[in-house]
Amino acid sequence: MQTIVECVPNFSEGRDAAKVQAIIKALLAGPDVFLLDKEMDADHNRSVITLVGTRESIGEAALRGIGKASELIDLTHHQGAHPRIGATDVVPFVPVAGVTLDDCVRIATWVGEEAWRRFRIPTYLYEAAAQKPERRNLENIRRGQFEGLREEVRTNPERHPDFGEAELHPTAGATVVGARKFLIAYNINLNTSNVALAKEIAKKIRASSGGFACVKAMGVELKARNLAQVSMNLTDFETTSIGTVFDAVRQQAEAHGVKVVGSEIVGLIPRRALEDAAVHYLQVENFRPDLIVENRLADITAQQSLRAAEASPSADGLRGLAEGFVAAVAAPTATPGGGSVSALAGALGAALGEMVCGLTLKRKSFDRHHTALEATGARLAELRERLMENVARDAQSYEAVMAAFKLPRITEAEQGQRSRAIEEASKKAASVPLETAALAAEASRLVDGLRSQTLPQAASDLAVALSLLQTAKDGAIANVRANLPSIADQDWIKQVHEKLNALQG
Repeated sequence: MQTIVECVPNFSEGRDAAKVQAIIKALLAGPDVFLLDKEMDADHNRSVITLVGTRESIGEAALRGIGKASELIDLTHHQGAHPRIGATDVVPFVPVAGVTLDDCVRIATWVGEEAWRRFRIPTYLYEAAAQKPERRNLENIRRGQFEGLREEVRTNPERHPDFGEAELHPTAGATVVGARKFLIAYNINLNTSNVALAKEIAKKIRASSGGFACVKAMGVELKARNLAQVSMNLTDFETTSIGTVFDAVRQQAEAHGVKVVGSEIVGLIPRRALEDAAVHYLQVENFRPDLIVENRLADITAQQSLRAAEASPSADGLRGLAEGFVAAVAAPTATPGGGSVSALAGALGAALGEMVCGLTLKRKSFDRHHTALEATGARLAELRERLMENVARDAQSYEAVMAAFKLPRITEAEQGQRSRAIEEASKKAASVPLETAALAAEASRLVDGLRSQTLPQAASDLAVALSLLQTAKDGAIANVRANLPSIADQDWIKQVHEKLNALQG
């Protein structure tokens, strides 16, 4: 798929497997939609379905699920620990690849309007799609739940839906639709049935009460297990990790003589989030993502794909290769970013120069230039290889910086170790784009020299190559400068500035 949008609809049914399966069947009834995960919780009486689809298909899939849920779920007979206002309670859209958050806002707005038009279910827009500031937070919309909202919406204009009349659907209630970044639904269970304690802990850790940034939390009772639970949504795990909230909940619980008996993830979680948790608890020194074998294998797979495309450059193969990298750049993650893109631009510029050398070498009319062209082509090939290596190296080096910033800093020893790790990682993160800029500058000089020695018909290719190489150099220099504020070694910074001045001179 050229575009990938994740959709995570929550349905107010977690006990009747047949109903949930019928909803899933409806969700998947159209093209280009795939199921990733399903979670049913009897205590919450709620199901969380995770699916992905294209930008064009995912909205219609969500509407099929909303329609089927309205047929099967009657909120007037629904009981569960989790707050809800609708049979389809909430439908978030999350950009994954080839789409932006704004694209997901447009999808959410269309789905909200269509849910009212087709099924007469009033809808509210939340998070990035919210049309009113107070509706960015889901808990504000869901205040009073189905029963309270059903009465208040009739008399309070502030509770009127974004689409629809001031009257809930008699059995399906209302639906909240929105667009957001990747969210981790994470619950921690306590060995007590004291739900008041769970609510007290939730209040202390959630952002709205002055706790951790990007954390939403509430206390609920798990009657079937005779436990209390702190139920959380982490809206940005890179800001506040699951390890951080786990430690906080455990400390608060132990202060009241209560233990954590387990935690659970509802839906899916990015691998990075679990990597961060492992590093947090194991206190791994100088961790970097390429220490993980699967990450290293992914790099090898990408390199193999590149070589295959180079060996057999069919249109489909090249398009697939390009789409894969572009989708990775478009994904809402810090890497691959500007440094990797700069290195790729440099590699493409060198490759174009290499191509022009090869084409000209086939012409006898340019025999007098053949020796020089062979040397230039060989050197451009070397530069292309090194720039391609920097596509991955740049991403890896910046991931190491992010990992260093997440190291513990409670004791003085930990603070010192963290500072040293940040310094070392930041120097490497600056060194890689500095090398990229130097490689691009050399390639640019070589390509510029080809204009008087190569086929006139290839002049446009050389022009594109020079433009790409200039972009590569400028972008790489910008990435060097972005990493310097984290470095304390002033002598090292001075040397870098001298190199940058030479490159820009």
